Order: sequence, then C-alpha cells, then structure tokens
Amino acid sequence: MLPELKTAIPGPRSVELAAELRKYESHNVTYVAEDWPIFWERAEGSCVWDADGNRYIDVTSAFGVAGLGHTHAPLREAMVEQSGKLMHAMGDVHPTELKVEVCKRLSELTFERWGKGVGKTVLANSGFEAVEIALKTAFIATGKPGVIHFRNAYHGLGYGALLGGGFDKFRGPFDSQLADVRHELDFPKEERDLDVLRDQLNQLPASRIGALLLEPIQGRGGKVVPPMGFLKILREWADENDVVLIFDEIYSGFNRTGRLFACEWEGVFPDLICVGKALSGGYPISACVGITEVMDKWPVSPGEALHTSTFLGNPVGCAMAVKALEIHANPRVAADVERQGRELVAMLEEMDSPLIHEVRGRGLMIGVELRHPGGRPAGDVAGKLLGQMLERGVVMLADGPDGNILAFTPPFYITLGELVYVVQQLTELLRDHEHGALRLPY
Repeated sequence: MLPELKTAIPGPRSVELAAELRKYESHNVTYVAEDWPIFWERAEGSCVWDADGNRYIDVTSAFGVAGLGHTHAPLREAMVEQSGKLMHAMGDVHPTELKVEVCKRLSELTFERWGKGVGKTVLANSGFEAVEIALKTAFIATGKPGVIHFRNAYHGLGYGALLGGGFDKFRGPFDSQLADVRHELDFPKEERDLDVLRDQLNQLPASRIGALLLEPIQGRGGKVVPPMGFLKILREWADENDVVLIFDEIYSGFNRTGRLFACEWEGVFPDLICVGKALSGGYPISACVGITEVMDKWPVSPGEALHTSTFLGNPVGCAMAVKALEIHANPRVAADVERQGRELVAMLEEMDSPLIHEVRGRGLMIGVELRHPGGRPAGDVAGKLLGQMLERGVVMLADGPDGNILAFTPPFYITLGELVYVVQQLTELLRDHEHGALRLPY
C-alpha cells in the first residue's frame, strides 16, 4: 500500500505541536514553516506515521540511522530484552560484558578483517564525539596539532569536530573560538582533480600536521564520490609524513554504499575509523576504532580516563549494536544494497528535466543535483520540492552547501514499488516546475 496524495500537510496536530515546540525549544533548532514539519509518531520498515495518522515513505532512513529499517525487529527485541535487565552501567569504571562484545566485533569487522591486526575502540554517544576522539588520538600519537580537512565535509558540530568542518555556515559563527590549525583541501570529483590534490598536499607544512580527516564519500556535502586513486594518494602521503589518516564513515559505514565500509571500494584503509548512525539502528552510540599502534599511544588509565562520558558503553545501545553488527556482517546485505542502488539510479537517470545536472552516488547513498539553466545551484527548487514531496507522502532531505542536491538514503529493504512511487512523484513535480506550475519562493 502506497501513501495517498495529501493536500493538508502538516495536519492539525502537527501544526499544534510545532507551535508548542517553538514556545519551549530554542528557535535555532527545529525549522518551522507553513508546510514543515510533521511530527513522527511511529515507524516501521521504510514507512513513518505522523501525529495526524498520515503515512509516509522515508527516503532518509532518519539521517541514515535506520539502514536495516525502522524498528527492525531483531534490534527492537535486543533493546527490550536488555532494558528489562540493565539500562545503565558505569562504562569506564564497572562496564558490562556487552561493551566487551561491541569492541570485539568492531575490531573483527574493521582492522582484523582488513588484515591489519586488532583494532581498539573508544565508544561514544554521537558521531561528532567519535570524530573528536579521533582528533585527540591523532594529536596524542603524533604531538602535531594540525588538521587537514576537505571543503564541504561534514563531521558534526561540536567544537572539536568543527576543526574538520567544511561548511562555513556551521563553523563561521564560532571561528574566533577555534584554534588556527586547519588546512582545507578541495575534495576531488574527477580524475584530473587528483593532480591538484597532490600539489595542495605538497604545499602543506607536514611537520605541524597530525590528522588527515575525510569522508571516503561525502554525505551532507552532496553525495560526492571521489575518483579512484584518491584514498591511495592520501594513504601514501600520511605514511610519508607521520600523519594519522582518519576516515569518517559515520554516514557511509555499515553497507550504506554497497560495501561494509565505503573505503573498501578502493581497498585503502585508515589508521582510525569513526562509525555511528547505523551502528545500533536507533540508539545513540558511536565509536572511534583504530589500529593498535596508534590507539596504544593513549596512556594506560591510572583510574581516571583522559576521555570518557557518563553514557559510554550504555548496555542498551551495546545490545542493539551487537545485534546490528551481526546482521551487517552478512555479505548479502551489501549485495542487496548494491542491487537496490543500481535500480534506483536507473530510475532517477530516466527522469527528464533540464534542472537535473547529475545523478551520483554508490549503493543507497545517492544524490540528484539540481541546477538552473546557466549553472546556478537550484537550492530554491530543491527546498520547495521537499515540502511538495511531503504533501505526496514522501519524507526526504536536500544536501550540499547550497541545498540543491536531493538526497536518497532509504532503508535498505525499501520495496521497488515504493521507490517507483517516489520517483514518479518527483518526476511529476519537476515537470510542473518546467511548466511554471510549481510554486517557488522567488
């Protein structure tokens, strides 16, 4: 069953809740407009129901978290069972066996699987924390404060994570409080860009740089897939200059791109990898995993950890992560995602609109870039399309610094019928725009 076309979105209950939220929450957090937001009430598989009882297809996986599907039964069962026994422990003082199991499985699925020996983990709660752990680790390991990052990267919004943030709109307001240790490079989109990258690397003060941070495929930056050879260049440069190579796979990890990790497309592996989002499928838990040689640069705990948090290794999150990792380890999941991605890309490439500049991505991490004739980013069109698609029963988002890349990161087992429906609705709306019928905020 597919959603019926809707004309009154948000519904009255969502409108009421939005007004109440605006009263009590900082107005910087949730965007509120006449056609935004809906308030989620429940979700299952690839579908969401709002507070007014309307059903939607979710092509966001709720920011990439629900790769295995919303309220996926094995994850839900693990959460319920564990919450009935123990909901909180003392993660860095008196932990649970589940914490041991998560760290062990993360090692097995990363560095051990890549033939690099045992990987050691620091657990955290959110993605940006994992990135900050990685940056701290790189500094401890090298003694060098400098951080290389890439334009239009997104690594979260904590102060430490902003050192590697490529979106000026997020970092700019706080620049005066951030250390001047950043070196920004251009993220390559074509093979010819690799020569520019080599030149930029050669001009850097490597003796003062300890961390090289990147997404193997940019997520919020616009689903940008770099050319083959990109990761190899970075790996070689990092090795030559005693720099810790950090891959942020918080978004792209756990089969999102049709490989267990996106770096496996090129077969190049980092010193540290940051994971989160789909790690549990719905509970706040993340991790920084690294090769033993680098992670053991941290001093042995004398009874007080240099980096920890109250909810580190929360037993409920760990129980869900253990089950999620067990599922993700099955090679069939990656194969299914790759197949679904090919089918979705084929449908998106058939859309005929002068606004479509490019369809790109890997697996089920796909972006449709919209540009006006002449090349100007069509963020205005993309923004309006999000509201129009919501009216038609589809939850989606837009990426890129200009908000002009329509993002497709649905749950892995979204049905072909649901994908067809989504593409059909988008095709109709783009056709309406071409004929002047789509209302735009010019």
